[in-house]
Amino acid sequence: QVQLVESGGGLVQAGDSLRISCAATGRSLSSYNMAWFRRTPGKEREFVARISRSGGDTEYEDSVKGRFTISRDNAKNMVYLEMNSLKPEDTAVYYCALTLYYTPQTAPEKYDTWGQGTQVTVSS
Repeated sequence: QVQLVESGGGLVQAGDSLRISCAATGRSLSSYNMAWFRRTPGKEREFVARISRSGGDTEYEDSVKGRFTISRDNAKNMVYLEMNSLKPEDTAVYYCALTLYYTPQTAPEKYDTWGQGTQVTVSS
């Protein structure tokens, strides 16, 4: 059974950059489509970005397009989210997730395995 562990969150200032990581253990990630979601208090989990098994297909939520980049290294069993030009509204707990669907998915209920999350706080 695969387990996901996020890391790299922290407190940054608006305009800064941050890269968060997701490490998988127990199974190779290369067979799975992956995504990042985020959640702020009182809100539902929100799709941020997804990446296909090979890394050749990606999709982003509108508010992060052009600022965030999702990538993966299947040899290292890692998924990354590079976040640039961070804004206070990006403040959230960020979660890495895995889906068993072979088709692209952005709904959180389509994802089967989740990490524990990493807090990203952007101060103004």
